[in-house]
Amino acid sequence: MLLDFEVQRSSRRCAATDLPLEPGDVCYSVLEVRGADVIRKDFSSAAWTDPPSEAFAWWRTRIPEPVAKKIKLAPNDVLLELFDQLTDDPAHQDMRYVLTLLLVRRRVFRLETAAESLRAQSGFEPAEATADVMCVYCPRREASYEVPAAMPDSARIDEIQQRLSDLLIAGAE
Repeated sequence: MLLDFEVQRSSRRCAATDLPLEPGDVCYSVLEVRGADVIRKDFSSAAWTDPPSEAFAWWRTRIPEPVAKKIKLAPNDVLLELFDQLTDDPAHQDMRYVLTLLLVRRRVFRLETAAESLRAQSGFEPAEATADVMCVYCPRREASYEVPAAMPDSARIDEIQQRLSDLLIAGAE
């Protein structure tokens, strides 16, 4: 299964209150499926409680300052090297999962079903796919990977975000 969709830019308005989101404001963004479309909604931190039940993805972000210099993310090869380093580190499975999502978003990895992954690796036809493993394929390396879906808890999200920023963003403070 290949998921390929465009994520809209922020509307800079709260979906719950219709108030403007100002530069520097923390907000929460969600993605929902409506028919064949993926819809983005942004919520102010004051209006945010939990992601709506219709949301299949959500994240916390900050409305950028208009004069903020553009963040330069590390090259894909550096991201892949970090992905490899985290492979055998059970203490950082959640960070590897988040990095995998980033690599999917950057189209370095493609999502596969578990069945596609097993067929590609061994020709074996599995009886059922497991939901707690994300299967991805890297065309650059011609390799498939199975990544445990280790969603970080709220206490770890900020820590992982800061750690990845420190490692992967040029000029991160």
